[in-house]
Amino acid sequence: MDLRNFRLDVPLLTILEDMLDTPEEHEKSRNNPSRAYVRDAKAMAATPADVIEFPTAYTFIVNMPGINPSEIKVQVENENVLVVSGERKREKEKDEKEGVKYVRMERRVGKFMRKFALPDNANMEKISAVCQDGVLRVTVEKLPPPEPKKPKTIKVKVACG
Repeated sequence: MDLRNFRLDVPLLTILEDMLDTPEEHEKSRNNPSRAYVRDAKAMAATPADVIEFPTAYTFIVNMPGINPSEIKVQVENENVLVVSGERKREKEKDEKEGVKYVRMERRVGKFMRKFALPDNANMEKISAVCQDGVLRVTVEKLPPPEPKKPKTIKVKVACG
């Protein structure tokens, strides 16, 4: 069902389309991005990060409150794209058993993801990730700058004439 004909504003339209679970084959017949692409875009927009450049490394800082560090994935794709992803889940079974009802739910639940294009001087072999107090810090060391090439001296010969 294409809800654009009802002249709903775009955020409401997006929410309603997500709720309707449109089959993938119908989705592809429209000229819209795929559901997976939209989910990834939303996850990236909802995952703020700080990027700091130090003389010897780059540090990526992402807040991950309430997320178990074992559920966070840090990967390098396409040789130079750092990807931080995971999911914060609500404990549905536990809540249902105990009769818990949310009065207000403002903390984000669902997938999160960020992608960062790493610069040429990033050392792909020296990447570390540490999650402490709900903050993930990914450190990518820099490669040392290349040695400047020394000029090659060509000896000038004397030609006999």
